[in-house]
Amino acid sequence: MDPMSTVRAQVADSWVRSAAAGVEADRVEAPITLARDDLRDHREAHPLAQVFPLLDDVLGQAARDCDAVMAVSDAAGQLLWVCGTPAVLRRAESIGFVEGSNWDERLAGTNAPGMALALDQPANIIGAEHFRRSVQRWSCAATPIHDPTTQSLLGVLDITGGDDIVVPQTMAMVRAAARMAEAELARELLARGQERTPTPARGLSVAVEALGRADSLLTVDDGRGHRQTLRLSRRHSEIVMLLASAPRGLSGDELAILLYEDDVTGSTLRAEMNRLRSLLGDELLASRPYRLTADVTADWLAVEAQVAAGAVGSALRLYRGPLLPASTAPGVVRLRQSIEATLRQAVLSSGEADLMSTWTRSSWGADDYEMWATQLAALGPRSPLRPLVTGQLARLDRELGTS
Repeated sequence: MDPMSTVRAQVADSWVRSAAAGVEADRVEAPITLARDDLRDHREAHPLAQVFPLLDDVLGQAARDCDAVMAVSDAAGQLLWVCGTPAVLRRAESIGFVEGSNWDERLAGTNAPGMALALDQPANIIGAEHFRRSVQRWSCAATPIHDPTTQSLLGVLDITGGDDIVVPQTMAMVRAAARMAEAELARELLARGQERTPTPARGLSVAVEALGRADSLLTVDDGRGHRQTLRLSRRHSEIVMLLASAPRGLSGDELAILLYEDDVTGSTLRAEMNRLRSLLGDELLASRPYRLTADVTADWLAVEAQVAAGAVGSALRLYRGPLLPASTAPGVVRLRQSIEATLRQAVLSSGEADLMSTWTRSSWGADDYEMWATQLAALGPRSPLRPLVTGQLARLDRELGTS
């Protein structure tokens, strides 16, 4: 029986990413990407160094007590700390689970730390679900740790051991330890901020989620500890998205051109804006020009920033689908097409088969002939994905009537 038919879909997706990246199932160890001298400097400068003693006290001791290993990685999958009894550490060393090794899925195959990084969510891998055979006698549970201010990914907290750690309590314990670390980071940031400024300024901020959604989610933080999440109507979603993409604001005429397919009267737009203002409040929505009077973050802006920085993998992980896909507002359509085209070209130009595989396995990329063809060219001659890719190209040939 094909082993991929016996594992969870989430794990099967990880196996595909691992195979597309060229990981060999028979490889024994994970690669070392931080030499000892570099590891020391990198570890000391990393934000998680502040909370490692707490993590070791809370989770590290528990790992030692149950013959398991606690590990903390950075956002690139490099293990910065690996803690356990000498006997267990020697066993872990046999698979390359050591400080300085890299457990990103694209280098080490399917594993809990790597999957937690790829998905930015808790993950567990049980025995034979590991991609590399040498790791299949181990099981692991991992969860991301985020910066409490920016919510950017700092790294992953993991516990690895035998079959006895595959219980719900293990994941609960790992997640609780990660949340404690984030709370401690927030406390230290607050303490440093109070030292610099006795009465720090607090401002309004909004976060908009519109990728892959028919309607936007708007989270408003008043800067005083109160947060509220609103699900906007389609029209209000379009307006907020357009204003979030224009920080200097838009005049009524500019907004109307971007918002409506046909000519409308100024009173139509004013009525819509009044309804939105009654929902958001005068403090958040200003006029002359129309603009959002807050610090704005948005999921599509984050994708654009990652592409601009050359971080194509991060951009692809953040891309949950086309921007407000049901919207026909001219400004939304134009931006939606621009974001998708820019990200798609970045994936094509990356030359990385695993990124192309992520694109073609999505609902919006499943029929992308050029991406399938480029992916095939990027795969090694012995890649287990070649039959899948050639099969999809044959399907598209049939559907498109090409040879």
